[in-house]
Amino acid sequence: MFLTVAYSKKVVYLPSQKLGTKLEYKEMANHKSSIKRIRSNDAKRTENRYYAKTTRNAVNKLRTTTSKKEAQDLLPKVSSMLDKLAKKSVIHKNKAGNIKSKLAKKVAAIK
Repeated sequence: MFLTVAYSKKVVYLPSQKLGTKLEYKEMANHKSSIKRIRSNDAKRTENRYYAKTTRNAVNKLRTTTSKKEAQDLLPKVSSMLDKLAKKSVIHKNKAGNIKSKLAKKVAAIK
């Protein structure tokens, strides 16, 4: 048994005590502005997750690279991606700085 609610695409699964199945439940918003807020938050969350995952993949690719030339080419691109995430507050600016510093040290150590 599943309940559907009109204003949100977000799904929260709660265990149902009666049926032993999963119950889909989301509270209804009471105001027009909160309905819009739910929609815009979902859109922003999706976009932020996409850019964060793309950046994580680029960081991991740079970390596993063994070629110095390829690493030097990737470093400015990855640094830029991290700066953009920090600017949009997807990650903290200090975390972006720490990751960039570690990556720069790693690239410098490649022979």
